[in-house]
Amino acid sequence: MAARLTRLRRGAALGALVGAVALVHGCIVREVGQQLSGLDARSDMPERMKAVYVRSMERVDPVPVAKAAPAPRRKRVPAPAVPEPEAPEPAASAPVPVPEPEPVLEPVAEAASVPVVVPVDVAASAPPFEWPLATRVTFDLTGNYRGPIHGDAQVEWVRQDDAYQVHLDVSVGPSLAPFMSRRMTSQGRITPDGLRPERYDQETKLPFSNPTRAIVLLEDQQIQLANGQRRERWPGVQDTASQFVQLAFQFTTQPALLTPGAVITVPLAMPRSVTPMLYDVSEPETLWTSFGEIPVYRLKPRLVPRAGGDLAVEMWIAPQYRYLPIRLKIHQDAETYVDLMIRKPPELGGGPEAPASR
Repeated sequence: MAARLTRLRRGAALGALVGAVALVHGCIVREVGQQLSGLDARSDMPERMKAVYVRSMERVDPVPVAKAAPAPRRKRVPAPAVPEPEAPEPAASAPVPVPEPEPVLEPVAEAASVPVVVPVDVAASAPPFEWPLATRVTFDLTGNYRGPIHGDAQVEWVRQDDAYQVHLDVSVGPSLAPFMSRRMTSQGRITPDGLRPERYDQETKLPFSNPTRAIVLLEDQQIQLANGQRRERWPGVQDTASQFVQLAFQFTTQPALLTPGAVITVPLAMPRSVTPMLYDVSEPETLWTSFGEIPVYRLKPRLVPRAGGDLAVEMWIAPQYRYLPIRLKIHQDAETYVDLMIRKPPELGGGPEAPASR
């Protein structure tokens, strides 16, 4: 009898212990679930603004940049002859020193008729920048990822009042069943100095696997990287997607920036780092597209891409198409890249609709 009671007591104690563990485990699961639900809410891709595209962008020659003319040349005019002062007759063996008349610089009479271009403030002389409601550039994709790849891509800009979104969508393989797709989205506000990003999202999808995500939060004073580390927010900082539109704004309002040999600095917040991205401006060149030849300037990044690092983007800027990039080459490392070439003229939209489903 005593042994039976002992077994019952042990069973009851074991049941109580199991119940307690289950209760604690349930509380932990519920708490973790609440935390994960909050994380999932934050990690959802932002609701995407949509626009109806109504016409193609017209090709327009940019406003030429005023340059300073060289100063008028001055003509050397000899001074009038000066009479020699009277002096005693020198000895026959000593040469007589004859002073050289000092040259006198006088302005050329006709210099007044030479037009002089006074240097002007480029930003003040450029036409006022009007932010479009929506713009879309569509690309054909080629490249290399363990062999040649093909696909499609597009860069899209949409705004509503002072809120904006920039999307860079890349799809590798058939459009209905791509092997890989990546969406990069920037959203934030429009300011007098251009774009002020507030959030950057990067999502990559591969077959038979869950999407991988990277989120960069750009707060007022700090930036939270994808790994949770925090960095100081630099003035004028952009992200991987917003930089295309910000550069178009800067080149439109300050065309002198796009000068061969110049270096363009863009403070860039990427998933793993915040760094000043340096771009070297090349000499003008021509790209041959399906709709004609387009003069461009090439912006080459100084960042050397490496496996597991941030992406480096090479750009070909077209002044005749509002300084938009009509070719992009995105490097992941020395042997992995995608090359995006414009397929048709950029499209202009009539404004955003209701947000699309995620």
